[in-house]
Amino acid sequence: MIVTFLLENWRSFRDPVTFSMVAGRERRHSDRVPRIDRYRSSVLPIAALFGGNASGKTNLLRALNFAKRFITGGARNPSGRIPVEPFRLDEESASRPSRFEFELLINEVLHRYSFSVTCERVVEETLTRKSRRVETTLYKRNGSSIQLFPSLPRLDRLQLAFDCTRQNQLFLTNSVLLNIQEFAHVYHWFDEQLEFVAPDSRFGPFEYLDEDVSQHHGRLKDMLAQLDLGVSRLAMEEVSLARILPRELIESMSDDLRDDQTAVLAADPMGDSHVVARSDGRLVAKKLVTFHQGVKGSEVRFEFRDESDGSRRVIDLLRAFLGLTSETSRKVYVIDEFDRSLHTHLARWLLQHYLLQCSPASRSQLLFTTHDAQLIDQALFRRDEIWVAETNRYGTSSLVSFSEYQGIQNDRDIRKSYLQGRLGGVPRIFA
Repeated sequence: MIVTFLLENWRSFRDPVTFSMVAGRERRHSDRVPRIDRYRSSVLPIAALFGGNASGKTNLLRALNFAKRFITGGARNPSGRIPVEPFRLDEESASRPSRFEFELLINEVLHRYSFSVTCERVVEETLTRKSRRVETTLYKRNGSSIQLFPSLPRLDRLQLAFDCTRQNQLFLTNSVLLNIQEFAHVYHWFDEQLEFVAPDSRFGPFEYLDEDVSQHHGRLKDMLAQLDLGVSRLAMEEVSLARILPRELIESMSDDLRDDQTAVLAADPMGDSHVVARSDGRLVAKKLVTFHQGVKGSEVRFEFRDESDGSRRVIDLLRAFLGLTSETSRKVYVIDEFDRSLHTHLARWLLQHYLLQCSPASRSQLLFTTHDAQLIDQALFRRDEIWVAETNRYGTSSLVSFSEYQGIQNDRDIRKSYLQGRLGGVPRIFA
């Protein structure tokens, strides 16, 4: 789970901002807030980020996505540029490092991981572990030197791993690549637990949609029936690889694609998206199709491209909500423009469906951006679960939680206050 995320000098965020999922003193909806008894604290299961266009909402999510990609992939070659994007509207910021700091709950233990980078090198990197009130620094990197916690096992091997770490590469990343397991759980959290759904995302991972292999397919079918999309079921149909890919690319994917990986291909000229995975040692391509109930009761097959944009968006989102509501889920889903092509009632139903599954024992989270002001409702969210992003006249973004505003009562119509501009996060339109 994300406990806090600090960001500095990234795109429109010039100054340090902290996005916190720590629950405040509010009692509303406390029955669904995950409780971390070991640290005597609670962490929120959801955060909704509102704001005008170009306010910085998406930039916050892009920062999370950059961190995930840089940690799990790194720079592609020894002299490769780090794709960091500092604030560009003043010369000083453009030359300063960008900083990213996470406080994470991993396996019921709090970890703090931070790094600062320029486009050329890693300037600083630190990993600490917190046991109740004691915080232990496992390693602290400063440029070309590192301090390792003396009680770590195999210190000589860790030092050797750091000596082999490029200046444009994180020590966390390289240690895992060298099969060192001391910090692998942090790496795997970013790799396996943090998931992104973009506004134009297409379906995947397809296992959620494939009735032949999915343990979630029964729940998926139930949700489709409740959402009244007209779709009775989904299916994945195998297609010829040779029909959709050139031979050279098939050979390349055959060498690179592991058994646990899925490749989602961009839509072809007909509008079909495909997924490629390895099954029984061979590459298999599939595409998504839908079935509707015919007038006389028989099923009628449709291509996925024949569905409305709203229906396709719902199907894209269902994989996230199935992942979030699994009993043992540890997933953190980050969804940009959650409400795109969704009716507000449907968007609200999806959020309620997730929140009804949350409890003090839950460990999943949902972070999303939206423009749908109808979702600003204290019957749905706590005040500390609602955030607004704003950009000032210098182009600098900031974040504020509704819980920071004084005088907001539980029975107050905060949607009205927001739309009237009293809580920030609305566009300024000049006549």
